[in-house]
Amino acid sequence: MPRDWDAYYRGSPEAFDPAFVVRAYGFLLPPGEVLDLAGGTGRNAFFLACRGHRVLLLEKSAVAVERVRELAQQRRAPVHALEADLEAAPGALPPGPFAGVVVSYFVSRPLLAQLPARLKPGGLALVEGFNRSEAIRRGRDRSPHYWEPGELLAPPEGLELFAAGEGWTGHAYRSWAVWRRP
Repeated sequence: MPRDWDAYYRGSPEAFDPAFVVRAYGFLLPPGEVLDLAGGTGRNAFFLACRGHRVLLLEKSAVAVERVRELAQQRRAPVHALEADLEAAPGALPPGPFAGVVVSYFVSRPLLAQLPARLKPGGLALVEGFNRSEAIRRGRDRSPHYWEPGELLAPPEGLELFAAGEGWTGHAYRSWAVWRRP
């Protein structure tokens, strides 16, 4: 999805309502650091930081990373943001282990296979994004940036399905899943 993310975040208002899966299941994360992939301006990271987690946020946009850093400093929140292009280098994830990994509205299938090794036992992957039905509704039938129906029901090898769902949420069709490392 070639997009000028710096321009997007320069013009976007602050959005701090966390993703559904983070709101609904974040309380089940074990103690420890959480990795937030393509975390934007930190809506999920700051929610989890308020619940006692240190959060490492990776984001492609330098503008978003700077906004997260400023807000973390203002709030004295344990959120550390780094600039990282996860599409160009999906293998460049920190080693962990993490209590949780958040993948919210970012689709990178090669990255999913790396999640089990990044989670500590009992750690959770919280995944959410738009579904193919939403792609069709938006006229983007062939875009690879949407989850297929039922796709999140099959976690990467080394993780087990804890919870999942898909359907209309708000004004869009979404899929979400919680995967657990046994």
